Amino acid sequence: MSVSMIAAVGKNNEIGRKNELVFRLRGDMKFFKETTMGRTVVMGRKTFESLPKALPGRRNVVITRNAGYKALGAEVCKSVSEALKLCENDDVFVIGGGAIYSEFLEYADRIYLTEINAECGDADAFFPKFDKSLWNRRVLSQQCEDGVEYSHVLYTKKC
Repeated sequence: MSVSMIAAVGKNNEIGRKNELVFRLRGDMKFFKETTMGRTVVMGRKTFESLPKALPGRRNVVITRNAGYKALGAEVCKSVSEALKLCENDDVFVIGGGAIYSEFLEYADRIYLTEINAECGDADAFFPKFDKSLWNRRVLSQQCEDGVEYSHVLYTKKC
């Protein structure tokens, strides 16, 4: 199993506000789809509920403490450890939210971050801070869309 995390972050690691993404860039949405297609995506309940439906072409796994929770098109589990066991033979992409990213950070082999040169002052969800000296950083692409500069960056854990 490999565990990757994927997120778009602003200058202050902001990712969301009121259960919605703070940055919606077409090029980043395309990157997300291409990178996660055919893989397993793991997310928290609130992230799942922010989507119009389960993400097509991917195995969807939702983590929630609500024992009776039903998620159309997704499998439900109650903890990170249960999700890891359920997906032990998969390439896993953790897609949010903030608390789920924090819980998976120790298991991640790779982090795909879209580093956006912008800020959202009223964000209420953040990607966890991590010690970047423990990771190799490689810029995959640099783009500008609607006047917003951003880079797709891959962090791989050093051995």
